[in-house]
Order: sequence, then structure tokens, then C-alpha cells
Amino acid sequence: MIKEKISFHDMFYTFLFGCFMGWIVEGIWTLLKKGLFLNHSALVIGPFNIIYGIGAVVLTLVLFRVKQKRNFEIFVLSFFTGTILEYIVSFIMEHTLGFVAWNYSMKPFNINGRVCLPYSLFWGFLGILWIKIIYPKVKKLIDRLDKKESIKFMKITLIFLAFDTLLTFGAIARGKAYEEGLPPNNKVEEVLDKYFGVEYLNNMFNNRWNRK
Repeated sequence: MIKEKISFHDMFYTFLFGCFMGWIVEGIWTLLKKGLFLNHSALVIGPFNIIYGIGAVVLTLVLFRVKQKRNFEIFVLSFFTGTILEYIVSFIMEHTLGFVAWNYSMKPFNINGRVCLPYSLFWGFLGILWIKIIYPKVKKLIDRLDKKESIKFMKITLIFLAFDTLLTFGAIARGKAYEEGLPPNNKVEEVLDKYFGVEYLNNMFNNRWNRK
């Protein structure tokens, strides 16, 4: 019996799928809840909800070997995996960017506002749904891609994501300077103000981009 393997190629496209689906789900949720559309991308260009992309990859790596186990076992493993991941991402965001894009302080059984029981339960059920139903379908789609062309696309996209990440850090730094009343020093900062300014960042980060 040949064991299934997880390749970087598979995880890259799984990451893209998670980013895009997270962007759609969060967008629809806020549209229904608040009556307005929030971008919910972690990067200034493109529909990249990074936490969902990372979540899709981590859940796959953690649950792949236990996908034949009972749903309860998968639920528990996913519950803790998602909770730990969310806490770590929140911590890193706060200590590198100076803000977090979510705050669960008003939710029941929360830990430092970073994680809470309702969303941890969500991670548990999501793990079952993901590894039993969604990921197998995603894997089939990935396997149908032309390998040569998909690898070429992957390399180009990785370069773009690196650029997009640097641009996002630059936009955040410039946004903070703008709110301190500092004028742009060069053409790059003028472009950041024009296209990725405070209003744009607030929409992206759920009106929390500059809050601790």
C-alpha cells in the first residue's frame, strides 16, 4: 500500500484556497451582520485572508494522518490546534504590527481576548469538515492541474506574495505616521497614502489596524 504524501506544491495551493475562501466567508459574514463589506485580506493587494490560509495548511498537516480516526478524536485535535494557532497569530500580530484584527474580550471563556470557547468549538467542527470532506475535494482539484504550469504559477505567486507582504508592512508604517500628522517624505509614501491609506487599512483589518 502506497502511503499518501503531502508536497509543498499541494500545501501551496491549499494555502491559496484557504486564503480565498476565508476572504469570501468573512466578507459574507460581515455583510450579513453589519450590512457592509469589509475587505478582510491581510495583504493590501489581493483576497488573501492569511489566517485561513495558514489554518488550512496546519489543519491538513495535523489531521492528515488521523483522518480515519473517530470524529471525536479529530474534533479534539482540531479544537486545540486551531485555538493554539489563533493565539499565536494574534500574539505575533500585536508584537510585530502593534494591533490584532480581532478581539474576543466580550466573548465567553476567552483568553486575553485572543481566543474564546465559541470559536475554538468552531475550529473543532471545521477540522472534521475539512479533513473528511473539503480537503479531499481540494486535493482532487490540485491533482488535475498541469504540474509544469502550476509550479511556474506557484513561483510567480510566491514572489508576488513576498512583494505584497513588504508593501503591506510599508502601508501600515506609513498609516501610523499619517495619523501622527507626518507628511509623506517621497513618492512611495504618497502612493501609499493615496491607494493604501488609513481608510483602506481600517477596512482591511476590521477597524482595528491601529488598536492594541
